[in-house]
Amino acid sequence: MNKSYFLLIMIISLLLSISANAQRRHFRDLTGKTFPLDSIRSHDPVIIKQDSVYYVFATGFGISVISSTDMENWTIEKPVFAEAPKWATEAIPEYRGHTWAPDISYFNGQYYLYYSVSAFGKNTSCIGVATNKTLHPSDPDFKWVDHGKVIQSFPGKTNWNAIDGNLILDENDAPWLSFGSFWGGLQLVQLSDDGLSPAQDINTFATIASRRTSDEDRRENSIEAPFIYQKGDYYYLFASIDFCCRGMNSTYKIIIGRSKTIQGPYLDKEGKRMDKGGGTILLQGNDRWAGVGHNGAAHIDGKDILVYHGYDRQNNGASKLLIKEMKWVDGWPVIDHL
Repeated sequence: MNKSYFLLIMIISLLLSISANAQRRHFRDLTGKTFPLDSIRSHDPVIIKQDSVYYVFATGFGISVISSTDMENWTIEKPVFAEAPKWATEAIPEYRGHTWAPDISYFNGQYYLYYSVSAFGKNTSCIGVATNKTLHPSDPDFKWVDHGKVIQSFPGKTNWNAIDGNLILDENDAPWLSFGSFWGGLQLVQLSDDGLSPAQDINTFATIASRRTSDEDRRENSIEAPFIYQKGDYYYLFASIDFCCRGMNSTYKIIIGRSKTIQGPYLDKEGKRMDKGGGTILLQGNDRWAGVGHNGAAHIDGKDILVYHGYDRQNNGASKLLIKEMKWVDGWPVIDHL
């Protein structure tokens, strides 16, 4: 390797390490402090309620966690992981603890937290899972137990990306995991009864959504962040299309389709299959928000809640936490305003 090139790589690595450590210190310093909703910065949030406390989990070092008793004022909690899981750093050498796209569910008598570790822009990725008996840090039983890797994707071997996992139970309470980002689109796999591993061969995963309309379509497959939510007789598949993470230039949008079976096909309002390029736009950017996306959904306090992030034009494109109630019109969710 050329010495100058090697030196450049070392400098870049050092700068990234300094930046990461600065961010870790920043979040540690904020632990225990409370902020209003409109000031909370977030990426890829999910929400759940235990007892009288709401919890949001989001992308961040060790997985970011905030809590609230009113969904208006939020307290910064300690991250899920104090250190990057050893198995994850071994599986993904580029991973340094910045953990993506958590998904939280109550299942099998405990809380399941699926999370993603990846090399940005590659499908060198894994989805892991940790469990806890409670989400309350003050509870003596509070302890995150990491169970390691659920699935892994490999460049040149798998035409899907093992990130953005979301747990959903079918009509028999069997666990399924939707996941995916770009590559061959969004996938669905049935899990073992304990939710810790696939119950089927990785070559039999089903594609449930894609921006490509056929096998010959070679357009960039800018779709990710699947989230399946059951309401009445339907399973609703939410997904995010176009591009996140570009601040003021972000073009993120949330699309949706539905199916009476968990395996699909998922159809949009016009009857177009989501695995063939379909998807009705639920939310997109406006004068205030450059782009919105990567949502979670939950039934809380008798309401259907959508949580997602948006890039705030009034704050130089900063990614902010947004929480809205979903209303239903003719069997489809509606958000009154961003």
